[in-house]
Amino acid sequence: MISPDQQQLVASQFGPRADAYVTSAVHAQGEDLQRIAGWAAAQKPMRALDLGCGGGHVAFALAPHAGDVVAYDLSPDMLAAVAKTAAGKGLANITVQQGRVESLPFPDASFDMVVSRYSAHHWRGFDAALTEARRVLKPDGVAVFADIVAPADKLCDTWMQSIELLRDPSHQRDYSEAEWHDALQRAGFKPGKPFTHRLRLEFSSWLARMATPPVQADAIRALFAQAPAEVRAYLELESDGSFCLGSMVMEAWPA
Repeated sequence: MISPDQQQLVASQFGPRADAYVTSAVHAQGEDLQRIAGWAAAQKPMRALDLGCGGGHVAFALAPHAGDVVAYDLSPDMLAAVAKTAAGKGLANITVQQGRVESLPFPDASFDMVVSRYSAHHWRGFDAALTEARRVLKPDGVAVFADIVAPADKLCDTWMQSIELLRDPSHQRDYSEAEWHDALQRAGFKPGKPFTHRLRLEFSSWLARMATPPVQADAIRALFAQAPAEVRAYLELESDGSFCLGSMVMEAWPA
């Protein structure tokens, strides 16, 4: 058997679960999404890009405030679900396009606003994707990045990355605030101050959304049972396995 590469793994993981991500309460709401909508309302971009759109929630939030929105993702199934939902919502200014974040099929300076939410931790080429985001952004445009943020403490980071990978083998890495800041600067951005908050994940629905196999779900439970006090405190681990992760959203401008 030939093992899939990272891009194929991401597509295979999310394609069959497209509808679950479109309807996911975790992804359809949140302080970060409210901030993104507020920034879009203030910017009123003529053309906006939802980079790694997933269930399309960013595109749906941008659409009332933008001229045109491109929802861009690796998974054709996810894009089909987004297009169907956009049509149902009457959001005629949303179009979908399939491709890799590391090689965007758009000319330089194509967008007034580029937004990515809960996507970067799957990217095979984190720096390459950020460089591409900078390339397609207009000189006076703005980018917004939101994602789970890794803790600075190495012990907690190791445990968090482990449960993420067991739950979803297409997981690449959750990055720390410092890693984000440095990567954005390398890509030609001037990063702003991050807004952080805690995101509670209900354990059973978190597993169900990714259809995590029982053997991997049991491995996560085993890790939780053995977690040291520092990790349990960081995760705010509850008796049913529900837990919290740090989340971040920040603006960035062309340097």
